[in-house]
Amino acid sequence: MHVFLAFLYVSLAAAPGCWSLPTREESIKNTRHSIINIAQITLVHIKKLKTTLPVAQQTEPGTPPIEGLTGISRDLGLLDNELQNPFTELLSQIQADVSSLEGMVRFLAGTMDCPIQPKPRAETGDNVFPDSHHHLTVAKLQSYLEKFILHKDKLKVC
Repeated sequence: MHVFLAFLYVSLAAAPGCWSLPTREESIKNTRHSIINIAQITLVHIKKLKTTLPVAQQTEPGTPPIEGLTGISRDLGLLDNELQNPFTELLSQIQADVSSLEGMVRFLAGTMDCPIQPKPRAETGDNVFPDSHHHLTVAKLQSYLEKFILHKDKLKVC
């Protein structure tokens, strides 16, 4: 009986520490971790998608440098807009990933009091060559996310 009471006392004494809300620093750290996880999952989705798209010539699209949360948010917003093109229905999961990633980066930037620009407006235009557009968009996104993961320390600066 004494063992049970001792266990109950220790459990109740330790419980408030276990149920506390995360600190701002813990929240920021968890958000950064989630952002990196989504980027890695998106790369897996891209690699899986590339096996279903018709084969196209390999292109290395230019991507902007990874400079900080403000730039990352802008770049992801532009990529999200490209993925929302009506011709990219095939890319719906990847578009959802990028949209989620962009939203989390915006949230993190706001949490860290970084200046946030409005989300770029989507350009409307007819795409005469949707397959080429798919390949270019996917290649650009893959290149950007690979570079982003390599420079994940930029999630700590505005």
